[in-house]
Amino acid sequence: MAEATQQAAATAAAQKVAVEDLTVFYTGHAGDKVHAVDHVSFTVADKPGGGEVVVFVGPSGCGKSTLLKCLAGLLAPTSGRVLVDGKPVQGTSRDRGMVFQAYTSFAWLTVQKNVEYGLKLAGVPDQERRQRAREALVRVGLDDFAGRYPKELSGGMKQRLAIARSLVNSPRLLLMDEPFGALDPQTRWSMQGLLLDISRKVDNTIVFVTHDVSEAVYLADSIYVLSSRPAKILERTDVPYFGDRSPSLKQSSEFRDIEARVLSSLHGQPGNLRVSG
Repeated sequence: MAEATQQAAATAAAQKVAVEDLTVFYTGHAGDKVHAVDHVSFTVADKPGGGEVVVFVGPSGCGKSTLLKCLAGLLAPTSGRVLVDGKPVQGTSRDRGMVFQAYTSFAWLTVQKNVEYGLKLAGVPDQERRQRAREALVRVGLDDFAGRYPKELSGGMKQRLAIARSLVNSPRLLLMDEPFGALDPQTRWSMQGLLLDISRKVDNTIVFVTHDVSEAVYLADSIYVLSSRPAKILERTDVPYFGDRSPSLKQSSEFRDIEARVLSSLHGQPGNLRVSG
């Protein structure tokens, strides 16, 4: 019995995220009861020194964002539970950063002050706050724009700012809700590369949701395919490490084979699934 307990504790310690039999109902805008997630269970391994990118792909409106909000602590499960680092999620935490598709920044603050804002609320001293904000801006390539205002930034730069605002808190878990969906293809490709670089250098565990199958395969260490609402897990696909991240990768037979497997799992699902070039 003691050995079994120790083994269970060791397994839990090796998991960054554990979602156990998660079911979510919520009240919609019209007052109707929406069944968004149905008995979903999965784990994400903790891989210190390398980072891990887990992508959830499914039709629009299938419950991907609801799942992410439960991980963030923005929405409480109806039943089941969510654990991060072995502890139940109960409300939001600076250990979990979230980046949305819509650009989130304060128009009246400079880029630098936007990144500092959360640290200021947390009571971080001025000098440390400025240094950490500058480091976050360097990571996302915005250090030359620290004195600009959000209205002076392009769409891709605004999303870099949103990522910097999350990174400055040194989250162990970064949650991303279709953050590149509104970007043009070239900027989207650049942002995908930035995200992969962050996951390896900053040692973040990243949970990313999208309905773009090509994006999922390009970014993921593992992909979970979700059904139409209420979301259920249809399949998990582990993606091999691709050393070559040039545009030609998406034309390779290995990449296309994984796309085909994911699309096969999604076959017949309603929604706006797509394969980008």
